[in-house]
Amino acid sequence: MNLIEPILADAAAVAAIRRDIHAHPELCFEEQRTSDLIAQALTEWGIPIHRGLGTTGVVGILKNGSSPRAVGLRADIDALPMSEHNHFAHASRHAGKMHACGHDGHTAMLLAAAKYLAKHRNYDGTVYLVFQPAEEGGGGAREMIKDGLFKLFPMEAMFGAHNWPGMPVGKFALKSGPAFASSNEFKITIRGKGAHAAMPNLGIDPVPVACQMVQAFQTIVSRNKRPIDAGVISVTMIHTGEATNVIPESCEIQGTVRTFTIEVLDLIERRMREVARHTCAAFDTECEFEFVRNYPPTINHPAETAFARKLLSDLVGPENVLEFEPTMGAEDFSYYLLEKPGCYFLIANGDGSHRDGGHGMGPCMLHNPSYDFNDELIPLGGTMWVRLAEAWLATPRAAGGPDAHV
Repeated sequence: MNLIEPILADAAAVAAIRRDIHAHPELCFEEQRTSDLIAQALTEWGIPIHRGLGTTGVVGILKNGSSPRAVGLRADIDALPMSEHNHFAHASRHAGKMHACGHDGHTAMLLAAAKYLAKHRNYDGTVYLVFQPAEEGGGGAREMIKDGLFKLFPMEAMFGAHNWPGMPVGKFALKSGPAFASSNEFKITIRGKGAHAAMPNLGIDPVPVACQMVQAFQTIVSRNKRPIDAGVISVTMIHTGEATNVIPESCEIQGTVRTFTIEVLDLIERRMREVARHTCAAFDTECEFEFVRNYPPTINHPAETAFARKLLSDLVGPENVLEFEPTMGAEDFSYYLLEKPGCYFLIANGDGSHRDGGHGMGPCMLHNPSYDFNDELIPLGGTMWVRLAEAWLATPRAAGGPDAHV
């Protein structure tokens, strides 16, 4: 592993920034302090910035030479609405808010690269440093694009990385094609007729309707979609009733749907709507059906994935670059990949033994109250981003465009 020496020397200072961000978590579209800190650091290093895309986004602009070519590197900056169980010095100071997904670390890795790239301009072209808000449910990537990200900062491709607990530090994982699933939510309200529970014939009970509906939804997965296509329907909430001797007026069902393709998503939404309405009709109840599509699937582009795989293999050895098993979790980097070629990959965060004394008793897993980012990744991640940007801008483009980067 050949880490860049100046980045290694600056790692402790960048880690201090990371811990400051961790101690002051901010939720989606509220990341004002975080974006101020990022903007201040970039400005001190002589990097021009643009602020305000996606409300609190920051874009650093690194230009060198005369080439019109450009590449984008993305880090997310928001925290989660959950309480931290850690008690070390940099634990969250804001109740109910926590950097439990490592976005503070993603920001730190890109800052480490930014400082080096600003001082050592061994590239010809432009590197756009995209610090994105609101990944955790707010669709910050979508909002930055709506606000003109790619019009203001035309780039050939976009790359992003996420830390991944459980893999030993020094390893990476990536996959061409679908890597993360789409994220979607549904809410179904069944309206019946309330009555005394001892006289059910005088009412229309929505509870058995809900039971039938939940069971029927699973036949969509097992009998309507092709067995080789991935899809998940999870009913996670059923709300009804106030007393044991009262048949309720209504019953509410909520949950999530995950798929790797829009075609499967279209099928599942259509069939869920049909099943819900016809089941309600069969029991003489009324149905209100809501289906909200949040994040599309994250689908890596083949040429950019091959480029990233070679870059990472050169950095840590091919034996340390693993094939990523797709997850049904979701990631709003997907919006960038709908607009631009690119690749989203994983950098290993270790097993949790890096955590300071005073950490929670839970595992160091994403979205866990005992999680903390591994600062050992900062020099590796910073080196990774520098080498990726340098290599991308140095690789000749064939007549076919950016897909020639293999």
